[in-house]
Amino acid sequence: MRTILVREFGAPSVMRIEDVPDPKAGPGQVVVRVRAAGVNPVDTYIRSGVYARKPPLPYVPGSDGAGEIESVGPDVKGWKAGDRVYVHGDNVSAPAGTFAEKALCAITQVHRLADKVSFAQGAALGVPYGTAYRSLFQRANTRAGETVLVHGASGGVGIGSCEMAKAHGCFVIGTAGTEKGMKLAKEHGADVVVNHKDDNYLDAVMAATDGKGVNVIMEMAAHINLDKDLALLAQGGRVVIIGNRGRIEIDPRGTMAKDAAILGMLLFATPPAELASAHAAIVAGLANGTLNPVVGREISMADAAKAHEAVLEAGAYGKIVINT
Repeated sequence: MRTILVREFGAPSVMRIEDVPDPKAGPGQVVVRVRAAGVNPVDTYIRSGVYARKPPLPYVPGSDGAGEIESVGPDVKGWKAGDRVYVHGDNVSAPAGTFAEKALCAITQVHRLADKVSFAQGAALGVPYGTAYRSLFQRANTRAGETVLVHGASGGVGIGSCEMAKAHGCFVIGTAGTEKGMKLAKEHGADVVVNHKDDNYLDAVMAATDGKGVNVIMEMAAHINLDKDLALLAQGGRVVIIGNRGRIEIDPRGTMAKDAAILGMLLFATPPAELASAHAAIVAGLANGTLNPVVGREISMADAAKAHEAVLEAGAYGKIVINT
């Protein structure tokens, strides 16, 4: 089979297509014929060698994907060849290696994919939608009737956050940097969308709450926004830090009078039982139509390096996937 292998950490060009033997399913495992693989920012950090945790070399990139089960291990029950699944793994401690034609997965890494959901959409689920669910409901304990601000609402995590918060009964405010992105966020559950490139966009956020502030903030770029986020919070508000690319100075007094909380979130650190709960909710949301992932761009395996460059560019619009 064809796969992308990383034999040394470095620039996107270190990803090379190679031919390797087909994987064989052992106990507790399945082999998935990958049709599409999701591209996440964390994949680029791991490949470059700057991520705190590194897989042993060589490794196959990609923690997200979708396809059909090709074969199952001797003790696997409840799954069979031909079942449509999406895959979510941990590239470091429990790799899935979805940048390949076939992936060897533990049964805990595969989840049922509704027939009405395309494989490209399925590849957009694992990290983005898992992050959205974990942040909203397991970290921030978001409740119906609360106001949720989603920074970067036109990206993969942002779209999932808007859909989930809206379905949960929240008032959703999204930010995006383009008219196209703003329209997309609106179509996927945001009640109000503001352009974060506008000088007064923070005033627009507060105006949308009648000056009361927001209860939960989904923060994709804490190195830019965190100090400003504190001024937007309502009493008892929570900021969930989902993404960060550097240091920032904040005034902690912004949390004190409001009894506010800043919460960290790393999907790969999620306890197994809570991760299973998140995926159960995602599977149900796909089946009933609540969740509808957006694929903004599809790229071939041969252009995987371009995908790793594109996922870090500004102006997010849905998910980037690699067709395998």
